[in-house]
Amino acid sequence: MSIREYIASIDPELVALRRELHQIPEVGLQLPNTQARLLQALEGLPLEITLGKQVTSIVAVLRGTARGDDRPVVLLRGDMDALPIVEASGEPFASTNGAMHACGHDLHMALLVGAARALCEHRDQLAGDVIFQFQPGEEGVDGCKYMLQEGLLDVAGRRPDAAWAIHVWSALDPCGTFSTKPGTVMASSDEFRVRITGRGGHGSAPHLALDPVPAMAEMITATHQMVTRRFSAFDPIVVTVGRVQAGTAHNVIPETAEFDGTFRAFSDAARDKIIDLLPRLFQGIAEAHGVELEYQHIEQYPVTVNDDAAADHVAEVVAELFGPERHSRWSEPLSAAEDFSRILQAAPGCFIGLSACPPDRDPATAPMNHSAQVRFDDKVVADGAALLAELAARRLAPARVL
Repeated sequence: MSIREYIASIDPELVALRRELHQIPEVGLQLPNTQARLLQALEGLPLEITLGKQVTSIVAVLRGTARGDDRPVVLLRGDMDALPIVEASGEPFASTNGAMHACGHDLHMALLVGAARALCEHRDQLAGDVIFQFQPGEEGVDGCKYMLQEGLLDVAGRRPDAAWAIHVWSALDPCGTFSTKPGTVMASSDEFRVRITGRGGHGSAPHLALDPVPAMAEMITATHQMVTRRFSAFDPIVVTVGRVQAGTAHNVIPETAEFDGTFRAFSDAARDKIIDLLPRLFQGIAEAHGVELEYQHIEQYPVTVNDDAAADHVAEVVAELFGPERHSRWSEPLSAAEDFSRILQAAPGCFIGLSACPPDRDPATAPMNHSAQVRFDDKVVADGAALLAELAARRLAPARVL
């Protein structure tokens, strides 16, 4: 039985697992119920399992039993965490605990379990080893960093020679479309926090105070001007100020003002440049206004960069398995960010998109990931599992596995 045939035979179980995981979403780095359910799904498989100490991660290693001199290692990633969103999807299996798998990580877990089961079934054709990375905390809390600190890349005895991850989308392309591109595929993401301290006073006598609000307003405006005046349009950055807070009454000049934001870049050079420029810009404005500045930079995710050859290979395998119409090449990177970027810094590989837009919705207008109304078609789980398993099997087997 081929990999695709095997996965098709267990597809009802994978869909049931996806829907069960959808009903028990957990947020952040500690996902005990999700971890327990995944361990149950992996029970009985010939896997070497390591549980995270700082986070509720699962790392499972499959040792292929085929003969081979070079015995490469490959890594497959599936993220586990949900979002603090009250679900309004209308699905009969919707979550009711105040969290929601609004980014499709429930599908990611199910398709990675499917790939694991298929590769275990075909381990006699694998002349190398597979690392299955079940990762919590992808949604902005850098779960991958903790797993790397705990030895993820060395768990199989040598570092991965290739790595792949699939991420589902609820819109953008027709259902079942796999998307890739060589090079930069997603932006970096960093957070900044600014606190300005002046001197409070009465609204009728601003000259007797040091008003932090005009300084804050100028900083925000100057930030957006800097985007177009200090950075190339062909290597852009994206800056968003998402929180602004100052004052308690209409006639009071506040003592302090605060604002928080994010900046995103599509190259390491642009990221390094804004990391350097932003605090200097704010400090100059603060000095001009005579106020004090506290600036904090919180590093999040690096730029996600696909290996060119790996991205081309994914397109070839998708075309062979499912037909060329099932692959779409992104014309430009997405300005969202991913901590799979950390894996791709260590091993050549590819971050792959997969549309799970329900067929009764228009991909151009369907609610996007992170919406409370988002819905995903779990018919894509089998194909996603088959692609990951095939990519791993082809890299590890001297003979082609179909």
